[in-house]
Amino acid sequence: MTPKRRRLSIVLIGLTMLGAAAALVLTAFEENLVFFFSPTDLQAKEVGPDRRIRVGGLVAENSVASFENGLRTEFTVTDLEHSVKVVYRGALPDLFREGQGVVAEGKFDGGVFNASEVLAKHDENYMPREVADALKKSGRWQHATEKQ
Repeated sequence: MTPKRRRLSIVLIGLTMLGAAAALVLTAFEENLVFFFSPTDLQAKEVGPDRRIRVGGLVAENSVASFENGLRTEFTVTDLEHSVKVVYRGALPDLFREGQGVVAEGKFDGGVFNASEVLAKHDENYMPREVADALKKSGRWQHATEKQ
């Protein structure tokens, strides 16, 4: 093998290894990536039942129902334009209430969102950024200081 061919084969092997490493990193990154959707976004986009996502908005009034001694909870999340039914198994955060901002992580299947985690706001002026952005986008945002 001539020195020129040897260098060319080393460069090709190096590029192949670099490409394989980049593909592995991108695949691992995509599996851990979780996108945020508002209920309106869920209506407009197709989300596969095996894809983990986050859905956020306000917990609709009179929509919270507990079953199985409080171990399973069903509630509706709304962005005041569209709504999505959420089913969650487990203990809800202490600050979870109707009319409050919430973000749920899980999978959307057949019109029902099966949540594996529910996050609630931590004080009266806080709302998750994604929820606030979705409410602003729908034109129904009212911040606590703007409610007069």
